[in-house]
Amino acid sequence: VQLQAFGGGLVQAGGSLRLSCAVSGRTIRPYTMGWFRQAPGKEREFVVASSWSTGTTYYSDSVKGRFTYSRDNGKNTVYLQMNSLKPEDTAVYYCAASRSGGWPELAVAVKYDYWGQGTQVTVSS
Repeated sequence: VQLQAFGGGLVQAGGSLRLSCAVSGRTIRPYTMGWFRQAPGKEREFVVASSWSTGTTYYSDSVKGRFTYSRDNGKNTVYLQMNSLKPEDTAVYYCAASRSGGWPELAVAVKYDYWGQGTQVTVSS
């Protein structure tokens, strides 16, 4: 399974970006898909995950109400719509796939089996 994330860029505070993660090699249907981010000098941080087994989407408190996860099974692609961006959202964003379907394990990076290369999001103040 290969994941490729793209769509990052530079945006002013309050702006929006839409990240995409294209999955190849296998259908995404049996996988939980998640997004994580990592800012310089910080640990990788959970952003959102959608469980394949329950259909439930979980958001971190820091992005709830501003970010929206979606997936297109036909295109084998997942998306992260990011609105009302803040300078503290600046990070490299990674998409990931996990065979696990349970919560709260889905918020833990080591529970993910496949990772994309990351895409940089920079929010200026």
